[in-house]
Amino acid sequence: MIEWNEQGEVRNARWRSESGAPAPRRVVLADDTMSADSAYRLACAGTALLWRGDFQNARQLLQALMRRTDRKPEKAAAKAAKKMAAATPAEQFHLHRQAQSQRARTLAALVIPVEGDYSIDLRRAPDWRAACQEAWGQATGEASVVALRELLGLVGAHEWRKKGVEIPALGAGPDNRIHPHYGVFSPVRGEYIDLVAQAPLPSKELAFDIGTGTGVLAAVLARRGVRRIVATEQAPRALACAQDNLQRLGLQSRVELLEADLFPPGRAPLVVCNPPWLPARPSSSIEQAVYDEGSRMLQGFLAGLREHLEPGGEGWLVLSDLAEHLALRPREQLLEWIAAAGLRVLGREDVRPRHGKPQDASDALHAARAAEVTSLWRLAA
Repeated sequence: MIEWNEQGEVRNARWRSESGAPAPRRVVLADDTMSADSAYRLACAGTALLWRGDFQNARQLLQALMRRTDRKPEKAAAKAAKKMAAATPAEQFHLHRQAQSQRARTLAALVIPVEGDYSIDLRRAPDWRAACQEAWGQATGEASVVALRELLGLVGAHEWRKKGVEIPALGAGPDNRIHPHYGVFSPVRGEYIDLVAQAPLPSKELAFDIGTGTGVLAAVLARRGVRRIVATEQAPRALACAQDNLQRLGLQSRVELLEADLFPPGRAPLVVCNPPWLPARPSSSIEQAVYDEGSRMLQGFLAGLREHLEPGGEGWLVLSDLAEHLALRPREQLLEWIAAAGLRVLGREDVRPRHGKPQDASDALHAARAAEVTSLWRLAA
């Protein structure tokens, strides 16, 4: 619960945080009379600002906080740049994540009250009840408080879900979109999907899709003519998202969804897995699609693949080498895990990323991103 004093009495409400951040210990009321500089000083000190003014002014204040967070004093910016330049790639990655985390904490200080029916009782507040219900489930009548930045992300996810992401590998026409749900990683990196769409199939009878997420790879395999796919996932949001997408695409009869950590029972001639690419600790549910602490999922897939492959079958491991360029996991380690699992490499299909980060020289991890290659490793027992 989050508590604050208002009009001489103590009030409280449920604290919501997708990242699992603890409820702020100190809360002050803020409204249209608070200056951006005052708000920034309080936010940097860890004080939450519970907004009681005009909603649109709260959005403007958040923009002002972003500008102040990103505009460091000249000496501090020079010191940070010098420290980054002297760091190893792995140290640069951790410094970058540390800076991102600090920025997120500061911007999360501006919080908004949400009523028990998910309405927002502030002047000029939009009606975001549908977006809140999609993310949080049916309203329970319990009032809550949430960071405005997180609330805006929730609404952004709601719009992405309505619009969908076009996946050319699913074919032409209106039914080639994947609709990501809140908290489920969107398949915006299309190059890895193209690898799965183009690699030669060892069989069209059966495939396993390990950690299906939005269901995009299972859908691509079904569109390629694979008669039956068993797709596993352990996150409830992802399971619901995959089911929704497969129904939209008319593929629910071809793909069986199963709640499982990694493999379903039995064997298949094709087993596909696109695990999180970076061995680091996720700080929220959405980051679990990016960060795989200790390479747990990657190692689990490799260790169990042999016993889930039919004779002559193939395991497709879809993996970026960004972790190698960041010195978080050497290529030799990956090859050792493959060999230790009783597997051999039949071949590898490579592709360069098509998003804008590799060309962004201002990005803190530019050197690693510019060298990144995404690969589909074809593995056999």
